[in-house]
Amino acid sequence: MIAYILRRLLLIVPTIFGIMLVTFVVVQFAPGGPVEKLIAQLSGTDPGATSMFSGGGGDFAGKPGQGGVPGDVSAPSKYRGAQGLDPEFIKSLEKQFGFDKPAYERFLLMIKNYLLFDFGESYFRDTSVLGLIAEKMPVSISLGLWMTLLSYAISIPLGIRKAVRDGSRFDIWTSTAIVIGYAVPGFLVAVFLIVLFAGGSFIQIFPLRGLVSENWQELPWYLKIADYFWHLVLPIIAMALSAFATTTFLTKNSFLEEIRKQYVMTARAKGLAERQVLYGHVFRNAMLIVIAGFPGAFIGAFFAGSLLIETIFSLDGLGLLGFESVVNRDYPVVFATVYIFSLLGLLINLLSDLTYTWVDPRIDFETREV
Repeated sequence: MIAYILRRLLLIVPTIFGIMLVTFVVVQFAPGGPVEKLIAQLSGTDPGATSMFSGGGGDFAGKPGQGGVPGDVSAPSKYRGAQGLDPEFIKSLEKQFGFDKPAYERFLLMIKNYLLFDFGESYFRDTSVLGLIAEKMPVSISLGLWMTLLSYAISIPLGIRKAVRDGSRFDIWTSTAIVIGYAVPGFLVAVFLIVLFAGGSFIQIFPLRGLVSENWQELPWYLKIADYFWHLVLPIIAMALSAFATTTFLTKNSFLEEIRKQYVMTARAKGLAERQVLYGHVFRNAMLIVIAGFPGAFIGAFFAGSLLIETIFSLDGLGLLGFESVVNRDYPVVFATVYIFSLLGLLINLLSDLTYTWVDPRIDFETREV
């Protein structure tokens, strides 16, 4: 097992390198860039100028008068909208963003820094990239963790019940409800819940925005916990409805497959109660794939979660940060999130494999070729 783990860890290095290389190349061919974005904001042609610099801005943010005022200079420029700007000012912008170096040199420098977990500063926010990600992390962890736990807590008992009563009315109508819930987009559920329960048109039981209330710091510890979960109810429900389907049907099918095996018939023939058969013999084998998939399910919910949900419920998490960074061409944040998420994803995949051996010691990855 030690050799298998070491091989998997060593494979992470070329995998991460390939992911970052592809991402870097794609970004080089993407239209626009931080220099063009800043030029558009300085010239007043970018509709997102206000939101971009609300966080503090870079060295040139809010300083269009420092060599950047359009005048008689009309040298041609490779940047759209830069006509009439001082070429020296354009060069200073390129130097600020690191575009005065060749692409291969920028990539190698980025990889070197990332190996040391040095992600640099955001282009347009007066903070480090790592600090920015850490600031948004609690929201994404909250949504991913509680959504995964809730979906597992409901889906596993429901899937077992459906397997035991396969083909019954209960099985049919629950399958119908689950499929409908899976088909309805989460953001539509979110809007419906807001209209119904957050003061949209009917009643106001739950808060409309944020992860905690404004006076959260002043509350006693038990009310802090209650307030935290009170704010999570609606977004978690909106995200979890579509997550029930996969785990529920996976649990049901796993149990059905095990129930039909010979050892189950033997256990019943010995006179064991149905509950003993299900939870003493079937459960461990049937739940192998479900339990082992928990780390992957969590990381999937953590990554994918929630751009629309975060936007609808005004939750400032990693989903919204990533989207804004792409739109604003904040490349240090974009590359850092890709690097961190890819690294975590690869480690979680390894953890999922190791979970199989924990659930069922008969599985031995040492005998497999990587």
